Amino acid sequence: MENFIGRIEEMGVLEKAYKSQQSEFFVIYGRRRVGKSELILQFLKEKTGIYYLGKKAKTAFQIHEFLNEASESINEPLLSGYTADNWKTALSVVVDKWSGNEKLIIALDEFQWSVEKSPELLSFIQELWDRNWKNNKKVMLILCGSYIGFMEKELLGQKSPLFGRRTAQILLKPFDFIDAGKFHPNYSYEERAKTFFICGGIPLYLNYFNKNRSVEMNIVESILNEFSPLFKEPDFLIREELRDVTNYYAILHAIASGKKHHKDISKQTEIESRGLQYYLKQLMEIGYIKKRYPLFTQKPSTKDVLYDLEDPLLRFWFRYIYPNTSYLAHVGGERVFKDRVKPKLQAYFGSCFERLCRDAMPKIYKKMGVNTNYEIGEFWNKDLQVDVVGIRDDRWVDIGECKWGRISSGKSLIKEIEQKMKSYPNPKNYTIACHVFVNRMARKVENTDVYWHTLEDLYGE
Repeated sequence: MENFIGRIEEMGVLEKAYKSQQSEFFVIYGRRRVGKSELILQFLKEKTGIYYLGKKAKTAFQIHEFLNEASESINEPLLSGYTADNWKTALSVVVDKWSGNEKLIIALDEFQWSVEKSPELLSFIQELWDRNWKNNKKVMLILCGSYIGFMEKELLGQKSPLFGRRTAQILLKPFDFIDAGKFHPNYSYEERAKTFFICGGIPLYLNYFNKNRSVEMNIVESILNEFSPLFKEPDFLIREELRDVTNYYAILHAIASGKKHHKDISKQTEIESRGLQYYLKQLMEIGYIKKRYPLFTQKPSTKDVLYDLEDPLLRFWFRYIYPNTSYLAHVGGERVFKDRVKPKLQAYFGSCFERLCRDAMPKIYKKMGVNTNYEIGEFWNKDLQVDVVGIRDDRWVDIGECKWGRISSGKSLIKEIEQKMKSYPNPKNYTIACHVFVNRMARKVENTDVYWHTLEDLYGE
């Protein structure tokens, strides 16, 4: 709690709702480890609220545990011995017992697990909200879950009993690279970027990287060490969320190793096309992979779609740890890092840098005073690869080239990006501008037609 970082906007929304003159119904969701529980617990500090963490246990046990938590939270000892036959009775009696002046917060975390054991819970909450809570002005209900597909369909979807009843929702996303860098304020910008390339914006993973170690030593100690928490983290996540993990492992390894087209994934994994589509859908619903399309001013073809690992730790783990587990058990983490990871790490960081630069484009647009809608991505075809593309509604396209390693010739780099500008498909004749992203600027290159961005620029205010 003392090291709670960021989430200022989300905390502000929750605080405003808590102080409102009506009952509130919040849905908070996002992938596992993103910090949903920590956000709720931080919000609950110095407030009266019941926090219940759902689990894969029988309904009677969960209801009993919920009433015990409620008994302590609202100082009603009799609740701990109360016998409730179902969730409707348990929730009703708790709210009826509340006599405070402020709102009673009821936060049901990992809500999907409670519903898994009690599907009727959704309808119970609908009835309680419609008949009692919505108008009594004394309840703030928070339903929180990690399975994004479940939360969007069963809570937010049109077929859900709770559709249209929420007063607000928060899709909690991983930290951006700037907020993630705040976990290691003593790191250089390059070290912060490298840490982000591996841990992403997941607070738990960032906390496991010791700020007093180098990034390389953190990889050895926090990921390649079989006793470290991150060594088995991807395995835990996948087994917790999915069944038939063998096929999911094969798919994630194929994507991490560069097989990103549907047919290439199918060929490497030996999973037939129709079955593969099911597995890919499941991985997208929990936020581990994402579809990518080449971005230009016309609608892309579905045949151009690629699948990519969205989670940085999974991307790193399936690229370097999963295929080297036998060697790791034989020679240990330091040797694996030296032989199998370090020689390829700079190239890997280069591809990750491209992602960071795309993430940085909204900040660049804000600094430039761009106030129109835009879309950010990348472009590829058989003849051309463009690392960063920004298409704006004011008929403007920004294309960018990203170079993580040492720049030997700034002039050559400018020629390269200018050639890509000429080759980029532009049937609608948009204005095109060039951007160059580099780790650091070795020497200033004078060219008023090209925007230059260093890591210091991207991280700076």
